[in-house]
Amino acid sequence: MSLIAGNTFLEAVRQRLFLFLVVVAAALVGGAQFFQSFDFGPDLGAASLKFLLDFGQGALVFFGSALTITATAQLFFSEIENRTALTLLAKPVWRAEFVLGKFLGVWAVVGVFCTLLTGLLVGLLWLRTGALLAANPGTFLHGGRILLGEVVIVCVLQWLKFGVLAMMTLLIASFSNTNLFSVVMGFFVLVICHLQHIAHHSYAKLTSLPLRLLVETFARLFPDFQLFNLAEQLGKPSGLDATLALRAGAYAFVYIVVFGLLAVFSFRRREI
Repeated sequence: MSLIAGNTFLEAVRQRLFLFLVVVAAALVGGAQFFQSFDFGPDLGAASLKFLLDFGQGALVFFGSALTITATAQLFFSEIENRTALTLLAKPVWRAEFVLGKFLGVWAVVGVFCTLLTGLLVGLLWLRTGALLAANPGTFLHGGRILLGEVVIVCVLQWLKFGVLAMMTLLIASFSNTNLFSVVMGFFVLVICHLQHIAHHSYAKLTSLPLRLLVETFARLFPDFQLFNLAEQLGKPSGLDATLALRAGAYAFVYIVVFGLLAVFSFRRREI
């Protein structure tokens, strides 16, 4: 399993998509001076830091989701199309090891990407905070300062969310016949998971109890990705809620295990 994960990691790093995302991350650093020229109104310190945080989180979520879905589907089907999966499974390698190795390899690549973007974002926030304090030592007397440690925690939660997304994409790929179908369905599932909070509010208003239970049960099949978006808490006097962060982490691991078991079950029934 470790060899499969290592080979998957190396193959993903060599892809042009990963290089493209590295270039995009470097562009964030180059644009730091441009961000500082914006007019954020009277609350300059808090607003400018919040803008940088939202920009960095948006880039992490958007490009991280694209990397997770495309890399997972492409690396899985490359083994199928090149018949290397058949060679591996002919040896004493269980199909569960194959699926888990693919997942760990992709998750490691996404982890490198998240680490890179998180480091860039933390560096930007640190430089911007230092510049604001140098210009006006009382900038954050009324709050608004963003703790860099909390930024790292929020980005780790996004990485955990990408783990859930990777395992869901692997589940789709385990029974899909084409790479394109897996990628399209992966993005479709991503949209559903990000809209789960809207579904929760909708089925709560249903008057029919059987229908509400049916819709709620179906909705529980998909994780709610909004639970991982805790960046809105940063910069507030209360700061990041540690309890919510721990719950989100446990929530991610539960869905990874559940979808992992389903992916293994589906892949074991597949003819290669």
